[in-house]
Formats: sequence, C-alpha cells, structure tokens
Amino acid sequence: MTLAEKTRATLAAWPLMSGGSQTLSVEEAGQRLECEFSVLDTLACAFARFELQSDALASASIERLRAVSEDLSRRVTYLLEPIAPIEVDADQCVVQMRSNPPQRDEQRTSYYELLVRRGGRLSLCRWTKEAGDVREPLPAHVTREVFLRLVADFSAAAA
Repeated sequence: MTLAEKTRATLAAWPLMSGGSQTLSVEEAGQRLECEFSVLDTLACAFARFELQSDALASASIERLRAVSEDLSRRVTYLLEPIAPIEVDADQCVVQMRSNPPQRDEQRTSYYELLVRRGGRLSLCRWTKEAGDVREPLPAHVTREVFLRLVADFSAAAA
C-alpha cells in the first residue's frame, strides 16, 4: 500500500469536522506524513501544516535537495499559484520555495511556502500578510483529491 493509499483509508475512517484540530499521522516505506487539519468534509479539507519525513533523504546533499525541490515544482502545478524555488541555503542545507507569483489583492498577499530540509523533511504551509503586518499562517483549503495528490507527489519526489 502506498502512502497516499494509506492516507486515503485513514481519512475515510475519520468523522467530518468543521473546526478544531486533528493531526493525521501515516507511515509507509520509510516515509512519515503528518498533517494538521482544521476542516474535513466529504469533498474538501483545510490544513495548517503538511510535513513529510523521508528516510531516503536523511543524509541528502544540498544538490539532492535542490533536485527534489525542482521535481516538486514540476509536479505541484495544481495549487492556487505555481511553486518555484526562491532560495538555496547551503549552510543550513535547506531549499525554500514559494508561490510565484503570490496571490495579491489591495490589502494582503497570500502564498504557499515549501521547504526541503536536511534530514529529509519536506513541509508545505500557506501564509498571509497584510500591508505593514507580520505574516501569519493561513489554512490551505483543497479538495480531498488535491490533498491526496499532494501526498503522492511529495512521496514520489522524496523517494
């Protein structure tokens, strides 16, 4: 069974929720997915945190992490905005990716941020920032189908 299939089965067993917080933890073949949900209904979900830990990337070089980030930017083309690498920190061994371009209106900017880190940790969050304020986390709203596609794409890129 793949990580996405295990995730689908776990979510199918959960009750629907429209508030609060519930953490999903799924493991398969050296990969661990953790995701914090605030909404789960029959068609969609909202999550504040999405993290995949991959044993295969535990000792990866910055070049390998850069390749993973480029693979993810090619795969993950179905979110609100396209994701692209914006910074590679060789000292900290992390690749930062963001929505390019971010979603903007008159008062705020919202964007996805994806980090590929040393130790094999990949994470995805959504952020918002109003003019003059600090950024704040924003739940990412996606269909269940898109969520499972994220799981499959992260899993494949981190293999």
